[in-house]
Amino acid sequence: MPELPEMETYKTLLRSFIGGRKITDVAIQREKSINVAVERFVNEVSNQTIQKISRRAKYLVFQLENGSCLLLHLMLGGWMFFGKEEDKPERTIQVKLSFGDQHLFFIGLRLGYLHLLSPEMVDEELEKIGPEPLAPAFTLEAFHQRLEKRKGTMKSVLINQEVLAGIGNRYSDEILWHAEIHPNKKVHELNESQSLRVFESIQFILRKGIEQGGYMENPLFKGDGKTGHYQMFVHDKEGEQCPRCHAQIIKEEISSRKTFFCPNCQQ
Repeated sequence: MPELPEMETYKTLLRSFIGGRKITDVAIQREKSINVAVERFVNEVSNQTIQKISRRAKYLVFQLENGSCLLLHLMLGGWMFFGKEEDKPERTIQVKLSFGDQHLFFIGLRLGYLHLLSPEMVDEELEKIGPEPLAPAFTLEAFHQRLEKRKGTMKSVLINQEVLAGIGNRYSDEILWHAEIHPNKKVHELNESQSLRVFESIQFILRKGIEQGGYMENPLFKGDGKTGHYQMFVHDKEGEQCPRCHAQIIKEEISSRKTFFCPNCQQ
């Protein structure tokens, strides 16, 4: 599932591709990927200029000139491709937004969706999400406040969107490895030094993910050299050597998620 670095990469690239451009046509191949009748969606979205593209947690919000918004959540398996019809991947397209002879294809939206909402409805949809971990206001003190009275493991806290925005299964593994913290460690067991390490690792890993275009295997456009260059340290590396201590990385189910970590240097 795309997480904060992937969606931030999409946001930045799509701003340059479609920001300020008019949607000339809309095609819906899977009605379950939208939230209103197809006719209404097409009528309200067609001929609208995209005035702004923003990210909140794992969501993208496309603001249209008529005041409506498109709220995108790719969920598991979802991705996008931008380009001409002849360049599109040989995959089933659920939704297509056209910009003249170029199109934004939404692919793999079996669980994901593109919903037409008012700004107020978007705010309501996102109101329970925690703070953005890369925002200037997210200080060490703010992090400590988010952890106060939290129970459970560090893994469960990091992937809880009501605690922090945008961190999912993959990057929680990466963050905890970088901080040398066992994913099963209880939140209340963190000492001051360990808490600082987690905070700094959140910043480091997410910024590194953004700088390297996230982990997405599929390119956003033909000739895309930006997306998908982040190389995981431990996630999905079961049986490989830890990059730090060379012990064998293992996989366990923690907080109902497949979790990868080093049993030697993560304590």
